[in-house]
Amino acid sequence: MAGGGERTDGWREALSAAARPAPLPLRGDWSSQAGYEQGRLLAEDPSVTAVFCASDQLALGVLRALHEAGRRVPEDVSVVGFDDTPDAGHYLPPLTTVRQDFAELGRRSLGLLLAQLDRSDREPAARRTVQVPRLIVRSSTGPPPGRSATPATGLRAP
Repeated sequence: MAGGGERTDGWREALSAAARPAPLPLRGDWSSQAGYEQGRLLAEDPSVTAVFCASDQLALGVLRALHEAGRRVPEDVSVVGFDDTPDAGHYLPPLTTVRQDFAELGRRSLGLLLAQLDRSDREPAARRTVQVPRLIVRSSTGPPPGRSATPATGLRAP
């Protein structure tokens, strides 16, 4: 499940870098209810071994749908959220998620706005900054079924 333009782009780029096909993303709003509804569809497909959700709220719904369908997380399906909400570590299982530093994003945004206000009589400054998020690994992810983790690194073995 993807959503949010840059999040979807990053998901596709990561799959491409891993030489994996990108399935069509499922769409919905950012709520746990949407995650639950889409998660019920994903739970019916035995080929689904991992789900990337564009928000932790979506992931919460997916976790419930997978549980109700008898799919174990992370043994059968890994689930990754996005935003590292304060409750993400308390989901069952604790959610692997992507963390953005929202305070830093706010500071950068304010800095760009103030710079633009200083340039009010001239052309807008075309600036785009990218902040690299961090993957917070918790218990909702693991090796795909039939594969094991490499003990020294935690990376998935081929």
